[in-house]
Amino acid sequence: MDIVKALAAELGKQEEHVRNVVALLDDGNTVPFIARYRKEMHGAMDDQAIRTLADRLAYLRNLEARKAEVARSIEGQGKLTPELADAIEKAATLAEVEDLYRPYKQKRRTRATVAKEKGLEPLAETLFAQNADCPVPEEEAKKYVDPEKKVNTPEEALAGAADIVAEWISDNAEIRKALRNFLIKYASIVSVAAKKQPEDTVYRNYYNFSSPVCKVQGHQVLAFNRGEREEMLKVSVEIDRGVALGLVTRRSVKSPACASSAFVAAAAEDAYDRLIFPSVEREIRSMLTDAANEGAIGQFALNLKPLLMQPPVKGFVTMGLDPGYRMGCKVAVVDGTGKVLDTAVVYPTYGERQKQECIAKLSALIRKHQVKHIAIGNGTASRETEQMTVELIASLGHGCGVSYMIVNEAGASVYSASKLAAEEFPTFDVNLRSAVSIARRLQDPLAELVKIDPKSIGVGQYQHDMPEKRLTDALAAVVEDCVNAVGVDVNTASAPLLSRVSGLNAGVAANIVKYREENGAFTSRRQITKVKGLGAKAFEQCAGFLRVPESREVLDNTAVHPESYAAAGRLLTLCGYTEEDVRAGRLSALRERLKAYSEAKAAQECGVGVPTLNDIVTELMKPGRDPRDELPKPVLRTDVLEIKDLKPGMELKGTVRNVIDFGAFVDIGVHQDGLVHISQISDRFIRHPSEVLSVGDVVTVWVKEVDEKKNRISLTMKKPKA
Repeated sequence: MDIVKALAAELGKQEEHVRNVVALLDDGNTVPFIARYRKEMHGAMDDQAIRTLADRLAYLRNLEARKAEVARSIEGQGKLTPELADAIEKAATLAEVEDLYRPYKQKRRTRATVAKEKGLEPLAETLFAQNADCPVPEEEAKKYVDPEKKVNTPEEALAGAADIVAEWISDNAEIRKALRNFLIKYASIVSVAAKKQPEDTVYRNYYNFSSPVCKVQGHQVLAFNRGEREEMLKVSVEIDRGVALGLVTRRSVKSPACASSAFVAAAAEDAYDRLIFPSVEREIRSMLTDAANEGAIGQFALNLKPLLMQPPVKGFVTMGLDPGYRMGCKVAVVDGTGKVLDTAVVYPTYGERQKQECIAKLSALIRKHQVKHIAIGNGTASRETEQMTVELIASLGHGCGVSYMIVNEAGASVYSASKLAAEEFPTFDVNLRSAVSIARRLQDPLAELVKIDPKSIGVGQYQHDMPEKRLTDALAAVVEDCVNAVGVDVNTASAPLLSRVSGLNAGVAANIVKYREENGAFTSRRQITKVKGLGAKAFEQCAGFLRVPESREVLDNTAVHPESYAAAGRLLTLCGYTEEDVRAGRLSALRERLKAYSEAKAAQECGVGVPTLNDIVTELMKPGRDPRDELPKPVLRTDVLEIKDLKPGMELKGTVRNVIDFGAFVDIGVHQDGLVHISQISDRFIRHPSEVLSVGDVVTVWVKEVDEKKNRISLTMKKPKA
């Protein structure tokens, strides 16, 4: 197989671009580096397209390796025919390769194995051949009666031969493929209650559930899989047995007039019931699960990116509140850079007196440190803490300028108990570390969330059921792409944040932090090469993503790669500018001057491609820019609603907290997020909520239904008719 040609056709890319990306990946270049700094070589693919290409490249290489391994194994048995070798070479999936290998794979001891040991294989071959002169099975079987081999009657001989034929039929790649495709197209996946269950459980929708295999949704597969593991549900694949069996029989019985046709038909029926259908059913269940896992992992990754890329609320003193009942509410005040200024523990849920004491204490902290924003974790006691915060803001008086925001605290406890948190705050109680993390999440979500295992952030569905390595790799890729898209200040970034930069690892990141602690702030990008373990290749990969605001070289605080500094200087000269103009922000007419000069001509004179030239222009016009600043700002509140305040038809502003297969959960300022079902997201047909919504989107919704007892809020994004 020509892998490059196959990838180009599958992904709709030019062969030259695919070949270049493959070469770049093989040479050890990272995806962010390739996506950003080698655009001319790959036609400006984005990081996601390059990761998809890399995943498919790994699969196809694995497929080719498996084909070679299978061919060698069969050849070693002396059974590799030209036809079989050609079929293996043309196989497009690992499943097809395994089907072809199945008859030659060493098996555990089976009924067919026992029959072969009794010398019944020749009888099976004679009857299965179904030639014109095929003998009557009962007569032919008499020749194989041999008490020493424990074949005492013709019937026992025929039974053994039938077991052999059944296994041959089951191992037939063409039959298995045909049955698999038939079931995928026409079978249903069915789940029922495993036993008498309470009426209202999380699995109530699957007590009597049926869906065509080809139409079942990923979230449904994951739900009934979990229900099956918990012995709440029984799940099966169902099909018209007669039709499916006929498919197998037609491919097994060569001539109905043959004397052995009835024998072969009976063996085919046994093969279907005992071997093929159970095996293919498992394959289909596995296929559905794999597809559901990939879909859920993809959605998790899709949700994680906007969460990480939420606009930071930078430069303000922020108070973090980690709500709780028994242990009280933990408080941390941090300055505009995230440095801890003060901590406390208050008890707003213990009673009215304690709540007023809490308000007084927090008011004093707000005045002392000039707090502008309050971040409240959305966990236990969040609702009561939010209500207390509204009273607190009111007590400060109109115009105090203090606002609050509910922050997703998923993973905060994981971080606070981690070795990293212990090193960062050795004298702090675990719970106070959580309050610091919550405050910092409002200030700079990306810088804080990179300290936490992405699986613990909680913007997916059934993430604990996913293949751990696949989920970890997919989420790590998202974090890497986000960190590198934003860029990292090498003089303020934590080691966990630095470790996510292209070309760096945890060891080198720690060395960077150690170097600046011992030698002071970095004053140029080139100085980074003095860090232990950071060689030429690593510098090439990371340099463009690291920012050095303290550098005298203005380009060191942009995403312009050092390899393009000369090109940037040449561009400025061509357009009549200097570096001082860049520092002073006097390049507003740069694009117009470049257009008048000709982009293509300028690119040629600067020695770069047009895509790279345009990237340089963007960076020169806004040195030190943060792409997150261009996104909608988070919603900061000063008041609170309760679920009892909600009425059908009420219009509200909300923030999308999670996007899942069947809808989206939206924070509307009530302790409980509301669900917008997929059918209520848009007036046009959509296949998935992610076509319209992303985590962090600020949306207008209307209340559809409220169930106070079950704490459920149903919302719609379709404006009600007047």
